Formats: sequence, structure tokens, C-alpha cells
Amino acid sequence: MRILIIEDQEKLAKSLKKGLEQQGYAADYLLDGESGQRRIEVKQHDYDAVILDLMLPKKDGIEVCKSWRGQNITIPVLMLTAKDAMSDKVLGLDCGADDYMVKPFGHQELLARLRALLRRPRQTLQAKLIVGDLVLDTVKKQAICKNAELPLTVKEFSLLEYFMRNPNQVLSREQILEHIWNYDFDSFANVVDVHVKNLRKKLSKMRYEHALQTVRGMGYRLTV
Repeated sequence: MRILIIEDQEKLAKSLKKGLEQQGYAADYLLDGESGQRRIEVKQHDYDAVILDLMLPKKDGIEVCKSWRGQNITIPVLMLTAKDAMSDKVLGLDCGADDYMVKPFGHQELLARLRALLRRPRQTLQAKLIVGDLVLDTVKKQAICKNAELPLTVKEFSLLEYFMRNPNQVLSREQILEHIWNYDFDSFANVVDVHVKNLRKKLSKMRYEHALQTVRGMGYRLTV
């Protein structure tokens, strides 16, 4: 899952990004409302949720969220603010935000609220995925291959989840980089190839490496 953080306090934005990445999310951050609004308008399908500060330079979170909703962009929005008055909370929710948190807040609570937003039916994302002999439980963070547990790193789990949500589709290295890693990640690095190789090696121990195919010149595909 990929999260966009729009927060003008860079120290907080970096802290949120780090915390999300430790939980297996990919995360980007932007420091003003205008660039955040444009990013989602152009790249809305690359993100699964937005953490949006209310008080932002150039354009505040209320304006940004209203603009998205006016364009029928339904991405889940968790709004952050230093204001705790009930009127401010109501304003935030009325502009189209899905949830509201007052600063300072605990990272664990933020992660719990984010998970709750991502579980909402409109996301139509299954918690349990089954592709061939592979079973992935995204809540328990458990991977099963041929009825045996498949030990994966956080990034390997995210990679396998992306393949399992797109079975029989060729995914390019650029698509995988954008979805699993950050936009500022060096796109010339062979990080995708290395992680696919490691994932395939673990699948081979289960005699299932044939399911993860290399499509020469195009990318990779998980076949059913």
C-alpha cells in the first residue's frame, strides 16, 4: 500500500514516512497544499490513502480535500490538525475527510486509524488473497505456499501482495518501483530485480518458483 503525506512540518513528515515504511507501506511526502493536490489529481491511482495536514502553505487542507471531492476523487483522507475545537473537526469532516486526528498524536493510533480507513468497503481490497497455491493474509501479515508458511521480509511481502492483486498481468519494473518504493528512489537501481530474485528463491524451496515469471523486456508476472 502506498500513502501520500502532505505536511508542512518536514520533521513530522519524515517521522510519519519512516513509521509507515517500517510497517511495510510505501510513503511519499510533500510540504504544501498545491503540490499535494496536484499529485493526487495526476497520480490518484498510485496511492491508497492520504495523510493531510489542515494548515498548509499555498493551499490549506480544507481547500485541497474539497477540490478532490468535487472531482469525484474518493481516496481515503486522514486529516491532521493542531486545532481541537469541535467546529474545526466538523469542518474537516464536512469537507470530505474520512477521519480526523489532533496533534500531538501517537503513531500507533495513527496506524490503527489508517488501517481502518483502508479496510472500508469502497476500497474493495480483500484482506485475504488466494492465487493458485499461494494464500496471503494482509491483516496477519502471513504468507502460505502449498499449505506451508512462507517467511518473507516486509518488502518481499509487499511485492508478493502487489503481484497477487494483479495476477496474470505483466508488471513493469517502473510500476513496481512506484507502488512498493518511493518516487525519489533511484529508478536505475536493480532493487526490483534483486527482490524478485529473492522472492523466487523462497518460492523455489516450495517448488513453486515457476509461478513468478520474467517477461523479457517488459517486467514480471505472477501466473495462476
